[in-house]
Amino acid sequence: MINSPYDKYRKSVVQTSTPAQLVAMLYDGAIRFVRAGLDGLSKKDYEKANINLGKAQTIVSELMSTLDYTYEISKNLYSMYEYTNFLLVEANIRKDMTKAEEALGYLTELRETWLQASKIAAGQGPEPTSTESANG
Repeated sequence: MINSPYDKYRKSVVQTSTPAQLVAMLYDGAIRFVRAGLDGLSKKDYEKANINLGKAQTIVSELMSTLDYTYEISKNLYSMYEYTNFLLVEANIRKDMTKAEEALGYLTELRETWLQASKIAAGQGPEPTSTESANG
């Protein structure tokens, strides 16, 4: 049961968002969790690092499972997500900030690309190609 006004607001935002907005929210969450994981690694708070890098892995797995393979780019995105997930696992196991930072870089770039493609698909830019909306 949702009790707090903030929880009600978050549920409302998710329920009223477009598929493109939901994917952007997944990227935002993954980025936030990787940053928190990096903070944990830098402070040698391995429990915090483990929890947050694990949450980021869960989100990347969700992005992988929602790909629409009618678009050719989905295969490439799957490979990127798979590699990013591998980096997150390695960062978590080896307590390696470099691997977590690399994963963060990919997630940030993918998020920016997704936002640009979403604007194009929504008619706020040039005509979209069939490769720009593989997650939605």
